[in-house]
Amino acid sequence: MPASAPSMTLEFFSATDTGRARNNNEDSVAVDEPTALVVLADGMGGYNAGEVASGMATSFIKSELGRWLSEASESATDTDVRRAMDICVDNANRAIFNAANSNPQYAGMGTTLVVGVFRDARLLMGHVGDSRAYRLRASRLMQITHDHSLLQEQIDSGLITPEQAAFSANKNLVTRAVGVEDTVLLETHLHDVLPGDTYLLCSDGLSDMLDDESIAQLLMGAETLPEAAGALIDAANDAGGKDNISVILARVRGPSGTARSWWPFKR
Repeated sequence: MPASAPSMTLEFFSATDTGRARNNNEDSVAVDEPTALVVLADGMGGYNAGEVASGMATSFIKSELGRWLSEASESATDTDVRRAMDICVDNANRAIFNAANSNPQYAGMGTTLVVGVFRDARLLMGHVGDSRAYRLRASRLMQITHDHSLLQEQIDSGLITPEQAAFSANKNLVTRAVGVEDTVLLETHLHDVLPGDTYLLCSDGLSDMLDDESIAQLLMGAETLPEAAGALIDAANDAGGKDNISVILARVRGPSGTARSWWPFKR
């Protein structure tokens, strides 16, 4: 059943694909519809270690944060939810860090993270690393996370342009990850949510293969969320599929049930 709020209804869909260049999938996705919680992680490390780290992150946060959200009173403030997100991510970070330090085969493992909680007409978003969240509204796609990566730091400092960044060899160097150190800083921010919005969480296996224009066109050209997810993954594979590809989609319906204020307009 879709998760409901007085002013809107949310529809979710998630998918993950190994891609064309990898033998295993180190991405992990989790959706808890009753609490409107979405979690995506892209693991890193030695053989299977990234897979372990991302799986630990998504399962831990879905379980612990999902439990807190289901038990929390509706009177819980956004600040309360942010604190709960921080605590759950900190606990997941420690669990992954301790596993990496107690098992030689997991040494150095870690994971990116994007976690979102929808509350009425608001979205609390948290992220670590270079996995992303986007919002499609009125035919315009906007990235609502800011990569924690060496490449993004070079762009921010003016050393390179976004156009040059597309061809950089430093794409996979993150400056922040879950489980790599004994503490991690979750960047959190609040966004307004409107009927007709579509939200996309993705690993860099998608965003490295497709530019924003392509992502927007594929989202707007699909009737359903499963069709949109399939189109995004197929396009990333057609562009090379150099990494694992994962997506979580959330569509916002208003009281009338209307889902896509942008349909059929295309830019």
